[in-house]
Amino acid sequence: MLQQLVYYLPQDTIFTRIKCLPTLNVLKRTFILYTGQQYKMKDLSQPFASGYKPSEVEQGWYPWWESRGFFRKHGASKKFVMVLPPPNITGHLHLGHALTCAVQDAIARWHQLQGDEVVWVPGCDHAGIATQAVVERYLWATQGVTKHQLGRERFVNEVWKWKEEKGTVILDQLKRLGASLDWDKFVFTMDKHMSEAVTAAFIQLYDSGLLYRKKSLVNWCCSLQSAISDIEVDHVYLTGPTELNIPGYEKPVTFGMMYDFAYRVNNSDEELVVSTTRPETMLGDTAVMVHPEDERYSHLHGKCVFHPFRKDVIPVITDAVVDPQFGTGVVKVTPGHSQEDFDVGQRHNLQQLTVFDEKGKLTDIVPEFKNLPRFAARQAVIEALTEMRLYHGSKPHPMMVPRCSRTHDIIEPLLKPQWFIRCSDMAAKAIDVVQKGELHIYPETYKKTWNEWLENDIDWCVSRQLWWGHQIPAYCVTSEDGEFWVAARSRDDAKSKVAEKEGISESSIVSVCQDEDVLDTWFSSALFPFAAFGWPRHTDCLEHLYPTTLLETGHDILFFWVARMVMLGLHLTQELPFKGVLLHGLLCDAQGHKMSKSRGNVIDPIDVIEGASLKVLKDRITSSGKNGTLSSEETSQALQKQTSNFPNGIPECGADALRFTLCSYNFKNKLLSVDVNSIEQNKFLGNKIWQTVRFLLASMEKVPNGIECASRVNITQRSADLSTMDKWIMSHLAQLVHNANQNFVTYDLHHITLGFVTFWQNHLCDTYLESIKPVLNEGSCEARSSALSTLWTCVDVGLHILSPFMPFLTEELYQRLPRYAKKCESIMQCDHPKTEEFMCWNDQELEESVNHLLLVAAAFRAIKATYNITHSRVHGSFVCLNSHLNTVLVENLEVVKKLGRIASLTAIDKNTSPPTSSSASTTCDSTIVYLHLKGVIDPKQELVRLRKKMSKVQKEETKITSIITAPGYIERSPAHIQDTHQRKLASLRAQLEQLLFIVQNLEKM
Repeated sequence: MLQQLVYYLPQDTIFTRIKCLPTLNVLKRTFILYTGQQYKMKDLSQPFASGYKPSEVEQGWYPWWESRGFFRKHGASKKFVMVLPPPNITGHLHLGHALTCAVQDAIARWHQLQGDEVVWVPGCDHAGIATQAVVERYLWATQGVTKHQLGRERFVNEVWKWKEEKGTVILDQLKRLGASLDWDKFVFTMDKHMSEAVTAAFIQLYDSGLLYRKKSLVNWCCSLQSAISDIEVDHVYLTGPTELNIPGYEKPVTFGMMYDFAYRVNNSDEELVVSTTRPETMLGDTAVMVHPEDERYSHLHGKCVFHPFRKDVIPVITDAVVDPQFGTGVVKVTPGHSQEDFDVGQRHNLQQLTVFDEKGKLTDIVPEFKNLPRFAARQAVIEALTEMRLYHGSKPHPMMVPRCSRTHDIIEPLLKPQWFIRCSDMAAKAIDVVQKGELHIYPETYKKTWNEWLENDIDWCVSRQLWWGHQIPAYCVTSEDGEFWVAARSRDDAKSKVAEKEGISESSIVSVCQDEDVLDTWFSSALFPFAAFGWPRHTDCLEHLYPTTLLETGHDILFFWVARMVMLGLHLTQELPFKGVLLHGLLCDAQGHKMSKSRGNVIDPIDVIEGASLKVLKDRITSSGKNGTLSSEETSQALQKQTSNFPNGIPECGADALRFTLCSYNFKNKLLSVDVNSIEQNKFLGNKIWQTVRFLLASMEKVPNGIECASRVNITQRSADLSTMDKWIMSHLAQLVHNANQNFVTYDLHHITLGFVTFWQNHLCDTYLESIKPVLNEGSCEARSSALSTLWTCVDVGLHILSPFMPFLTEELYQRLPRYAKKCESIMQCDHPKTEEFMCWNDQELEESVNHLLLVAAAFRAIKATYNITHSRVHGSFVCLNSHLNTVLVENLEVVKKLGRIASLTAIDKNTSPPTSSSASTTCDSTIVYLHLKGVIDPKQELVRLRKKMSKVQKEETKITSIITAPGYIERSPAHIQDTHQRKLASLRAQLEQLLFIVQNLEKM
């Protein structure tokens, strides 16, 4: 097994990968190189750093983990198998990929800690259309050549070079993210065994009658000169006239207009006016259509109209699809360039004329317009119609414009001979397995979407007019008896199949030509869960690891990928490819905008890990524009918007903070807004964890035989020795363990991360650590040992809970944390804390009592803040009418003092008068606290300060009041502005009320 070594390379360093990969220029990146050596554990002999530095902590662990084989646990009774949705090789990963990686790795690592045999298969997708488009632009920008100048073979070689460069960058990004993938099983969708699987699947589908070839309308991109899938079409809504830049046109083209022109009824002076957003397509009209019950045109049923350019006649047909209220109620029918019209043409047996060729130029259907670009033809057709007095003008019209997501060209519905898969029977089976509960979809709300898509499923066009991809294993066999298409493994196989099926001799076959098209990338992707393990061969991996356990991916490809995997898996292997589907939402930026290159808000995970200045970000966009990866329009837009998106660049946050943040969102929502600032906050959380461990180690050094405290507290042996606060934090620890295990099962990772933050920051650091400081400084040996053992337990268990989310930090701290018992080689080798082991610590009654104690401490802090008292040289007292709570308070006076930040605390009887010159606060029905202010503040000075503050607040309150009471305010002001003003006014009046209360108290002193 090849291992890896992390090298930090300076700018412009040239490096070569093992296994004959090409040299690659590196720009301020950290790459992982493969070598054959085994790695020792990271050297931790240096002193514990004073602060958390992600770049130092994350260095060195990944190659050691992989070298030691920690990503795979053999011989376990349970298996957990997943495939990583193979990212495209078209460039760097973005945060959407990082979300997939973070979620899947957390789940995989949890199963590892559960003792399961985890197999998580990595891969990369050849991404036919996307890759070919990018490489074509790259070659033009860098070498000034087109694919046609190179020829198919040389062009495909260039794409392979691109793949070797970009594919390895993607793998390095996955390693930097800490993904515990089974690299021995890496799959590229153009690998030899994947090609064998594609061929076998295609032939099986053909032989079973599910594959057929026919001429049909496809989404044609004239720039790519290929059909594309529905998911690669962006539907842009226009409210009216809009100029769009179209590839190949020097000037923008106007869309969002409706054009009216007339057809003359044959042998009559009567005209039928039709409306269209694409007048140029009228050259291919083969009918005009009216509603059968529209009495205005009943006299024209069965008549014909004269086509002014083709000089022929076309019929007037009736169909209920027409809306009589829209326009004139007369519709033109162009079956060769509209899916709706194609369906009408099928019903009425209309001719299908092709107006545009593959490059978007007019065919010779009307010779005078031949070779005109389609949108230039629009104006030419309008001018010609005007001369014939058939043009009736135009008007603004809202419309949906289909654009290619790769090139931004306008999609042209085009009739092409294509291969299709019949999906209806397979779709029915896919619906059935979900309804029976054999396949689980999380969240369940997507079951409805699943059913709706599959119930309305149409046959799948799998042909793509590209050079990069799996060439379709279908052959056109020409013989003396005719032309035959057949799916076969080779030319010889095709000849023998046709000869046998058609009953002809092979000697009569004149030629055998393989289809030049390639298969839709989604076809090979749909085979991934079983082809990755060797299908169609009967391998040990296929038998042992298939079907997989879980498929986690984005909800946007539920149909395009997930449903097709289920359909083909059931048909080709007779098994579901996975038992569950977990769907995550789409990432947006902090403003809720979808991430796109043109917005300049696409984030490279490595930039978050290492940090990147605004200049570096802009230089990268400029470089992408120069090498053709981005168009000039995309480059310009991205540069404009990047300054507003990242004015200070992206701060260094580390992989752990990025992973933790991504898992902190409820990723089951449809949209997730990611803010880089929140990632930085979780880096600060990492520092909080780091400092907690430093405090623990320093405290253990001060206690004789401190190493004996480095073991988990045992409830049967030590519960009697623990203080109230020790038991309180252990109760919260039990809930943390329960919460983690419960929510890993339901895949609600955001509940785990929130629970961890609440436990570590609020319960452990802000409360428990502060409460035990007096014990650690002045307590007995037994009390200090109990506190340290409890703190060590919380830290140790907390690190294990955190490990699936922050693997680098937790590994580093696990190795540095002393342990009385034997330590596992890695935290990855440990068991995850089990709920049943900790729930014995759960004590809700104790928690309620301590919560009351904490409320009392908080009340003292609040009073101090009210009177601007920043020191702790102040005394307090309390009255508690509840005997149980009073006992808890009396037994924990030191805790309340410490947390309340006061010098002393006494309990007073309910019949005793409260101290003079004190401020009171009621924490609940049974307890009142008093802060003694005599000698602590100067009432006169404090009154001067507070009256100034009151005056300022009063002026602001008067200002807001005058605004909202002004004439016409309600009519003129938007609802959200009024709401803001009302909330501001309520806040100001609450401040005034509090200030008045304090002033009245001070005046009495």
